[in-house]
Amino acid sequence: MAAEAEVLDELHRLRARVPQLTGALAASVDGLVLAQDTPGVEPEGLAALTAAALGVALRVTDATGRGDFRELLVRGEHGYVATYAAGPTAVLTLLAGDRANVGRLHLEGRRSGTRIGELVEAAAEAQPTPAARPAPKALTPRTRTARTARTVPGPTGESP
Repeated sequence: MAAEAEVLDELHRLRARVPQLTGALAASVDGLVLAQDTPGVEPEGLAALTAAALGVALRVTDATGRGDFRELLVRGEHGYVATYAAGPTAVLTLLAGDRANVGRLHLEGRRSGTRIGELVEAAAEAQPTPAARPAPKALTPRTRTARTARTVPGPTGESP
């Protein structure tokens, strides 16, 4: 992806703004790592789990009429996992310690999610489209010709 370096820079800046972050990952909605800064965590596994959690979150928001997915926060004994929408094709997942300021986490996570979404979309628009195949030759429509009544010879060989 052309925007990988820019997305990684955004993850580094985010981690500098929120010192309680222990990891940050940008992934496609189908679980592919776009960029990561997750020391001690296997990024491909986290991206896959994020995609699975996103799938459940989308179903929950849809079933309850809450609109489009925006964010998901999971609190564990040792901290937080927060996932934010990053445009229509990507998500941002943040790992934070148990002493993290959740309000600050949301504020910065939402901002970075928006920025990463813009970077991913700009990179997708800049990708050259595959060469278009030539249009198939137009087919001439078939028309029916008028039929004439068939004459079947009668038992004596005469036409009716």
